[in-house]
Amino acid sequence: MTEDQAFILVILAAAGGMFLWGKWRHDMVALGALLAAFAAGLVPGEEAFAGFGHPAVITVACVLILSRGLQTTGAAEALARAVLPKDAGFSLSLAALVGLGAFLSGFMNNVGAMALLMPIAGQVAKAHGVPPGRALMPLAFGTILGGMTTLIGTPPNLIVSGFRAEAGSAPFGMFDFTPVGLAVALAGVVFVGFVGWRLTPSREVGGTEGFETGSYLAELRLGEESEAAGMTIRALEDRMEGGQIVALVRSGVRIEAPHGARKARAGDVLVVEAEMEGLADALSSLGLKLEEEKRGDEAREDVEMREYVVRPGSALAGRSATQMHLRTRFGVNLLAVARDGRRSRARLRTLALKPGDLLLMQGPADALSEFAGDTGAVPLAARDLSMPDGRRALLAAGIMAAALLSVALGLVPAAIGFAGGALAAMATGIVPPRTAYDAVDWPVIVLLGALIPVAGAMETTGAAALIADALIGGLSGGSPMIGLALILVVTMFLSDLVNNAATAAVMCPVALGAASALGVNPDAFLMAVAIGASCAFLTPIGHQNNTLILGPGGFGFGDYWRLGLPLEALVVAISVPLLPMIWPF
Repeated sequence: MTEDQAFILVILAAAGGMFLWGKWRHDMVALGALLAAFAAGLVPGEEAFAGFGHPAVITVACVLILSRGLQTTGAAEALARAVLPKDAGFSLSLAALVGLGAFLSGFMNNVGAMALLMPIAGQVAKAHGVPPGRALMPLAFGTILGGMTTLIGTPPNLIVSGFRAEAGSAPFGMFDFTPVGLAVALAGVVFVGFVGWRLTPSREVGGTEGFETGSYLAELRLGEESEAAGMTIRALEDRMEGGQIVALVRSGVRIEAPHGARKARAGDVLVVEAEMEGLADALSSLGLKLEEEKRGDEAREDVEMREYVVRPGSALAGRSATQMHLRTRFGVNLLAVARDGRRSRARLRTLALKPGDLLLMQGPADALSEFAGDTGAVPLAARDLSMPDGRRALLAAGIMAAALLSVALGLVPAAIGFAGGALAAMATGIVPPRTAYDAVDWPVIVLLGALIPVAGAMETTGAAALIADALIGGLSGGSPMIGLALILVVTMFLSDLVNNAATAAVMCPVALGAASALGVNPDAFLMAVAIGASCAFLTPIGHQNNTLILGPGGFGFGDYWRLGLPLEALVVAISVPLLPMIWPF
């Protein structure tokens, strides 16, 4: 092993450890790996940021913009209305929903498809008296499976295509992934829809009634002699053992979610949500008088309570309600948080939120909608599908279809075709230019741009060939079929622990090295990487869609393998014999 090979392997091992640790975001880890590779002399300075101009990076950004158009115009919801059965059993309804999610994920961002269909999954589960997790986990897995069916279905496919081009062949086309990807996705959808959902843990969560806060809304009046007069809202809440002042009534005017620095005055009425112990302490220690006491939302007919889940990359992730200034910015209250299937109301104002947390929010309907739009929180409230704008929905679908057709027919490269589609979407107002950049998942873009040169260093230093020789020489016995299975299984394992785009970037050079060591065509090995990178079913951290269902499904870290392990075994059983049939050695 040369010094350069040792350096790049140490950098990759450290990056992998940082990915698993989760303290830093994936894009930060990838950027750190790139800078370390430059410092070690493995990536020339003039090429360090060449990855940001890679066609895969450009294509991912443009596809995300086009996906936003399909969501906001209602085109995807119109398709859901047409496809989903009205009166069917749970298995058939679930299979149809998962199949729709897989189809949408082939042509739009799979996180967007998941967010769009999550409320519908909740409706299906509730209608059939099934815990929501038994609909959410199959849907999450189905939307992941759907990404492997087309070039643009998921970033790993674009990365694999780029490595094929760099190896001297033409990049993979739009539907080159379809023969194997579609077979795997169809089998997976049938399995999770009709059989696999029974393997998921049965957790009774979801719905605002699932937040067993045991709290009361009460109106407390400040008398002339009350110690609370002159105290700030924040100071009063600190005295209420975790209670919250959700509104203040002054001179007959109700102020929702009052600012923490506002001072209470004699004669004010505080609308407080707290456990009975907290109310009793407030009454005795602050000299407050109980005006009336009502249970739950009976005391508040002018505001709503809605559930939201914190999605990966949301502005809420890693920040508390106080840091987000939820009351000041949006006029809403955070009432409860569910994490890992457990409910917590303690120290909510200072609790740092995590992706997958389930939030119970309270406020006026328009304020809650603004909160969700600005923070990227995914609403979970059961709702009927909204009527789309027919003309705009048709235009959004037409622009996407035109971009797909231009690339599928080989008229233009993928990056050019989808850049043209993104420009058309902005020019027609399908995606307003002022919001176009909000549609791009910038951490993923930075992750891709930073890791592509690092993956290139693996190849140029010979580290990829070294790993490939160890895999092929030590385990496969020179058999291409065993080598192919090893590449697939290793990629699947890494994808369960590390971001799928990072996994593809690291494994593509290894796959090319393995094919070279065996003296076979590398296409089947690259396709194995594409499939394996799209099969993160064992953990909540392998894919954003798995993280999204943590709170709503009441899942823990160890719950995913029950359905994920049989599904991954099914993927291997179908892929390994099929890959060399479609892409001969």
